Amino acid sequence: MRLNNAFFRDAPNQYVGLVDAFAMERVEVVRGAAGTLYGADAMGGVVNILTREPLFDGPDWQSNGTFYGAFNSADDSWVGRASLAGGREGVSFSGGVTWQDHQDRRTGGGITVSPSGYRSEAADIKLLVDVGERDDLTFNAQVLEQPSTPRVDELVPGYGQETPSSEIYSFEPNRREFMHMRWRRDSASGWYDRFELNLARQTITDDRVTQNFGSPELTREGNESVLDGVTAQFDATLPADHLLSWGIEYYTDAVSSSRSRLDTSTGQSRQVRSRFPNGSSMDSMAAFARMEWLLHEKLTLGTGLRYSSFDIRLPAGNELEAVRLTPSDVTGDLNLLYALSDQWHLVANIGRGFRPPNIFDLATLGPRPGNRFNVPNPALGPESVWSYDTGVKLRNDQWEFEVFAFYLDYRDKITSVATGVVTPEGRVVVTSENRNTLVLYGLETGVRWTPLDALEIYGVLNYTHGEERDDSGLTTPGDRIPPLNGKVGLRLEPWPRWSVEGYWLFAGRQDRLSPRDVRDPRIDPEGTAGWGTLNVLLRWDASEWLNLGLKLENMGDARYREHGSGIDAPGLNVGIWLDAAW
Repeated sequence: MRLNNAFFRDAPNQYVGLVDAFAMERVEVVRGAAGTLYGADAMGGVVNILTREPLFDGPDWQSNGTFYGAFNSADDSWVGRASLAGGREGVSFSGGVTWQDHQDRRTGGGITVSPSGYRSEAADIKLLVDVGERDDLTFNAQVLEQPSTPRVDELVPGYGQETPSSEIYSFEPNRREFMHMRWRRDSASGWYDRFELNLARQTITDDRVTQNFGSPELTREGNESVLDGVTAQFDATLPADHLLSWGIEYYTDAVSSSRSRLDTSTGQSRQVRSRFPNGSSMDSMAAFARMEWLLHEKLTLGTGLRYSSFDIRLPAGNELEAVRLTPSDVTGDLNLLYALSDQWHLVANIGRGFRPPNIFDLATLGPRPGNRFNVPNPALGPESVWSYDTGVKLRNDQWEFEVFAFYLDYRDKITSVATGVVTPEGRVVVTSENRNTLVLYGLETGVRWTPLDALEIYGVLNYTHGEERDDSGLTTPGDRIPPLNGKVGLRLEPWPRWSVEGYWLFAGRQDRLSPRDVRDPRIDPEGTAGWGTLNVLLRWDASEWLNLGLKLENMGDARYREHGSGIDAPGLNVGIWLDAAW
């Protein structure tokens, strides 16, 4: 079920942070456009978050529990997670609560960034029930809330600024509520093996309290997206071990938005134009099919297509006429896997994705990061991408290795463009346009070597290059392109129940900046300096049910900023944790 919603921003945003990391079982990453199975707007790749599913065998009731607690000195933070699971064959449940309290961050050199602290509370519950020999039901609910989170880049002066953009800017609150039901059926017929039906509702609350620097007006916003979805998928194994998946899906997303301003000098309050048109909606329908052929004992070919149709509505208001857009398109992908040997595999993928403009792109009215102010453009069209990647993978008892080259070609890219107007508060007025093409290419590589059972050595290295071209033919670097970066480390078990891991995180200098990067107060206009940090993790398995840990991060107390971030990274951090299971 999708996390992207109608006002999901195509930039660094907080919405993935509203999924509780402590309830996750694993995260899967899919390279490139993957529109067949994951949706038309899976353009650059897919991040698939999977939560834990409790499974128990046998007729007798069983249960287990966990507790995790941690402290970190760089922000005097405390984190706690408690969970409980129980069941027997045919029925099981799990649930947990997570609490986080982060104070203001201390960066390298002992500098405190204020305000930057926040709190977070989360809870989740899941129930699995067998309702027959071939049928099972799953019920799942999640909630996470950050009651008041400051927007650091608005409240702390950035590059080229003597004063901050805002005196007050906090999300109050940010919250995600998620309810989900799944019916799964293993078939006794020949035309499909498994059927799965998913129903879900996701509600994201993105309320804000803001006050421009030097202004007496305090603004309160209420923004909410209610996303309802239903997906149905059939999976079948055909003769000669061919695999077929096909299905349909429908999503409807309703947006409510309001905004009021209080003049703190007079006490007068009034309703003003909301961030999004109240009552906006974005619905989508899709049908998809994917086939996988074993063409040869060494060669597997996969391919799929999806047809997606959208219905986007903006009601009249905010000085805009009513708008209805109905974009549709076909996306797909082609995948090749060739076994060079039992250990070496060659992989190649081609994909096409497209993304229709959402409510955020079309109709946002209000402050944006980088001291900007966005005005609506309801005449936007979709953007599209062709993605290509190829690489080799190695896996045996001692080695895991992969190296991939990728190339993405975006067309009609939705881009934030300056209008030449500046607000009375000094913000640059921008709007979104289908204006540019963008090419991204680079390399991703990783290696893991286990010469001994007690020794592991690993490393990753990533490089991305981006070029953006506007309709006049002018070529500039892409926005916020990360520099060369990576990680090198080793993990050693010197004694039974003890492990120690040391690693070096690093990034090169990035001085290939787009014009927007140069204007962005979050980015040094001379370029982001390269950096490297040395880090150590020590773990002791005190018993079968208890382990303790110590971590030393950024041991040199380097002061640095990851390229494009709105806040400097933490300085020297001493962390401890306790992880218990029974």
